[in-house]
Amino acid sequence: MATHSNGNRLYYGDNLDVLRGHIADASIDLVYLDPPFNSNASYNILFRSPAGTGADASIEAFDDTWSWGPAAAGAMMDITQGGNHKLHVLMQAMRTAIGENAMMAYLAMMAVRLQELHRVLKSTGSLYLHCDPTASHYLKLVLDAVFGAENYRNEITWKRTTAHNDSGRYGRNTDIVLFYARGVRPTWNPQYLAYDDSYADRFRHADPDGRRWMDDNITAKGLSGGGYTYEYRGVTSLWRMPMETMVRLDRENRLHFTRTGGIRLKRYLDEAKGLPIQALWTDILALNSQAQERLGYPTQKPRELLERIIAASSNPGDVVLDPFCGCGTAVDAAQKLGRRWVGIDITHLAIGLIEKRLREGYGDAARFETIGSPRDLASAQRLAQDDPHQFQHWITLRLGGWPWMGGKKGGDRGVDGYFYYVGANGQTETGVISVKAGHHVNPAMVRDLGRVMQRDGHKLGLFVCAGMPTRGMEQEADSHGLVQTEFGRFPALQIFTLAELFGDRHPRLPPLVSPNRKAPRVETRRSHQPGAQAALQLE
Repeated sequence: MATHSNGNRLYYGDNLDVLRGHIADASIDLVYLDPPFNSNASYNILFRSPAGTGADASIEAFDDTWSWGPAAAGAMMDITQGGNHKLHVLMQAMRTAIGENAMMAYLAMMAVRLQELHRVLKSTGSLYLHCDPTASHYLKLVLDAVFGAENYRNEITWKRTTAHNDSGRYGRNTDIVLFYARGVRPTWNPQYLAYDDSYADRFRHADPDGRRWMDDNITAKGLSGGGYTYEYRGVTSLWRMPMETMVRLDRENRLHFTRTGGIRLKRYLDEAKGLPIQALWTDILALNSQAQERLGYPTQKPRELLERIIAASSNPGDVVLDPFCGCGTAVDAAQKLGRRWVGIDITHLAIGLIEKRLREGYGDAARFETIGSPRDLASAQRLAQDDPHQFQHWITLRLGGWPWMGGKKGGDRGVDGYFYYVGANGQTETGVISVKAGHHVNPAMVRDLGRVMQRDGHKLGLFVCAGMPTRGMEQEADSHGLVQTEFGRFPALQIFTLAELFGDRHPRLPPLVSPNRKAPRVETRRSHQPGAQAALQLE
């Protein structure tokens, strides 16, 4: 049975399972989804390299590669049993037309999820599906079958870059956003662009107080639908408004009496809403390498794009759902605009990035619950045993660090992650993290981390283990001594365990910062923990 909560929620897991198990019928006001594009590519998160470790590098975020198999066949069976005859007929026809291949697997995966998203939307809700031209024409057919062709609103074309050089074809510099409503009266708040200078120059007149205005016709001559014929202040005409409206406008000094004996309406520049936004969006560019909000996530969209969608199709307090939330731009925009939100992703890497993004961006104002990630020692130990790679990502991000910038397998040079901290003169420095998911740990592993620190010039190192350290490991770590910083003394190499994490303890480190941002200002604040060293914390 699906459940629903009023709070903000971040789910780790397959969005199909989460939608079916946790999201109630008609509980969501707006859905935005930016699913994989069936690009047959692996996408990496790009990080800025720590000083002295070479060029920027990346870690695999997700693999956008599809193939026909049991999962796709199962999705087709779910569609058949789902009761939507139109969708069933469409998907079977597509299967016959294009075959059991990667595209069909992708469409089956999307169709079964779009059915669930239709179920959870309120009658006043809307859905925006962000895709590229590779599959947009197929996805529109699927959406027509799920939502009804009559509920199609727009195909929005987003010009994400000014130019794109693609050999042998026109530059591919646009994405598509398909906009559908759940019912006949969706929430809608028109959005506007500011007038350019050439339009503002049309407001050539000014009142004595300096308010600029342009004049506009108020006669109904030549318009269908009739009007109102009467004489006003010596001028008889067919007017667009009744006499009482004309009197009110005159009293408000909104009428312009021309030298030739006409009457026109004053339209003030400071009251103009702007130009209504159309279906071609050319004013929002994709994030560049210098963007302050850039996290390095491969498919990250600018928050301005999501703010526009959320402002147009929801109201403050409404619930926004992103079932493929990646690095959390929709969640971030919803938080900023005072909406409640639900985010779902299938990697601990994405969930950890979103948690960091919200806490760094909003502090205590970002109140949310993470569901599906380890919440106690036992579940964390299970993750370490079942998926050591995901465990490395989860624990590194949980401790304020960033996963190693290299990929899934091999070549890590003894490094599982980095943490970035405020060093001398406010400069960002890096420490190194080694994570051991197994319970069989020994002093040699700690010694290896010490060699990595010496090799790469790191002053601080963190050895994280799922099991408990031996006395020999502790002695090896202690042999590296202390590092004196302007924030106090810290162990050069320290061991930290899962038991300590769930005992509400934290590694003793200088103030941490994001690798993609400048170090913030810090102020001295003494720790109140008994026996703890005075340290600086981020403001």
